[in-house]
Amino acid sequence: QVQLVESGGGLVQAGGSLRLSCVASGRTFSGYTMGWFRQAPGKEREFVSAINWSGGSTYYADSVKGRFTISRDNAKNTVYLQMNNLKPEDTAVYYCAARVGGSRAYSSSYAYWGQGTQVTVPS
Repeated sequence: QVQLVESGGGLVQAGGSLRLSCVASGRTFSGYTMGWFRQAPGKEREFVSAINWSGGSTYYADSVKGRFTISRDNAKNTVYLQMNNLKPEDTAVYYCAARVGGSRAYSSSYAYWGQGTQVTVPS
């Protein structure tokens, strides 16, 4: 089992920045590819970004590429999502998750999820 707790969400004006954090406890954090997903009201959960176990490989949805940066600190059991130039369409609940197999872009590939943190960017 892996327990995940996100933090860092909030209300920010368009063009602003936020940094989300996700702290893991339980099984060895460094063995997992970690992902960030988001879900806006009335929409399905969508892939945002992922990072492999070492941090050497990162992946992004086209909608956030060039604006968001994922990173991890295995010594702190933490994965981060730096979000810059935020837009109203980024408004959603953001979840971090630990991948156990399958495509990194599919939520079904992730077995462990945090409770989510709300990000709101008013239009």
